[in-house]
Amino acid sequence: MYPRTKIHRRTVLRGIAGATLCLPALEIMGEEVRGISPRRFCAIYTANGMSLPNPEHGIDEWRWFPVTQGPDFEFGKSTEPLSPWRSSLSFMGGLYHPNGTKADPHVCSDMWLTGAPLHNPKPGTYNSVSLDQVIAQHTKQHCRQPSLVLSIDAGVGFLSRTGTISYNAEGKPIPAENSPRRVFERLFQSSQASLSAQRDLLKKRVRLVDAVLENSRLLNNQLGQSDRERMDQYLTSLNEIESRLIASERWIDIPIRQQDRSHLQLDASPEGEPSQYYRSMFDLIALAFDADLTRSVAFMLNREDGMGISDTFPLKIGLSRTHHNLSHAGDKEGQLEFAKYDLFLSQQIAGFLSRLTTYQDADGSVLDNSIVLFGSGASTTHNPNNLPTLIAGGGKLGLKHGTYWHRDNTPMSNMYLSVLHALGIPASAFADSTGPLKDSIFAV
Repeated sequence: MYPRTKIHRRTVLRGIAGATLCLPALEIMGEEVRGISPRRFCAIYTANGMSLPNPEHGIDEWRWFPVTQGPDFEFGKSTEPLSPWRSSLSFMGGLYHPNGTKADPHVCSDMWLTGAPLHNPKPGTYNSVSLDQVIAQHTKQHCRQPSLVLSIDAGVGFLSRTGTISYNAEGKPIPAENSPRRVFERLFQSSQASLSAQRDLLKKRVRLVDAVLENSRLLNNQLGQSDRERMDQYLTSLNEIESRLIASERWIDIPIRQQDRSHLQLDASPEGEPSQYYRSMFDLIALAFDADLTRSVAFMLNREDGMGISDTFPLKIGLSRTHHNLSHAGDKEGQLEFAKYDLFLSQQIAGFLSRLTTYQDADGSVLDNSIVLFGSGASTTHNPNNLPTLIAGGGKLGLKHGTYWHRDNTPMSNMYLSVLHALGIPASAFADSTGPLKDSIFAV
């Protein structure tokens, strides 16, 4: 029998009307203020690992990780599109989540940004706060949107097959958005009328939740565990909407930076051409960073275990098998095709880095003041060790790039702690970290 714990909406749906908000650095404030560039973070996740072909097949040049460590590394064929940004990126090898080796391999995306002990969670919890949300808590007072949570499939998915990589301070999944048009409207088309309409819709949803919970109480028939989890996720979604509305309302009279947005393809869809869809989403992230609308982004490109529409993307670009199928391929042709899908993803990341380089801050490019994390929660075939990881940008934040850094059995959370420090966040620890990375691309 499930425990009969009453759900109180007001304990979950909490307003933040008392939050303080700083004005952005406007031109009228002078060069001294405008010289302080925003520090940004973007996490990009791909499921099912990367291609590390069996040496017996003789296609080592298609390895995602470079063959040679150190500054003299050479890009493999699957990452060659990233070579123009050699001086602005580094491969990071040997990283892993200690808790990942103990958990169901299908939850590797759930813990990628959290490092949580999903095999043995604390009572009443499942996950812990994700890196992007820790950053958002420190940057939200400076921008209109505390964070931007994106995914190939909207919503949260379900436990062990998550559709989001972002988790709030209570370890609850934050619903992701997957529509370029809805992301654009949220970022750039806020007005008193639109915010009022959104708040009216929010109030209707809150009343509906109250009615469901009240009926449950009157009938003395508490919700089952599955229904309670769904209700909890829905309440988390409402809380997220309310937080965004309050933030937007406080900025409504401050104009958004003028930009050229004519290149956007807002009708791009996950059901359409994959590169067009990814390009549209990355263009929106770049514009949001340039206009300082948010400083924390999490984008899930693919879901684990063949879930969601992105599993068919390899077929759409001319390969012969689905993404999850290719990740398990043991034959030479299958592993080569898996690497060719990595090549496709590298092309998308390269386009994103190019866009970030185009936009300029007072002291350098947007890429120079942004840390871009790209990686997966497994190496190959659900292996939770030596997680494929690439860090780009941050040249103005103290990062020294142009190398393939590798240290066996290094906690991923140590690198996350170094990311926080580079962003100016004085954290003493993150998740199961044992300290910041030493002798790495990060300044200690």
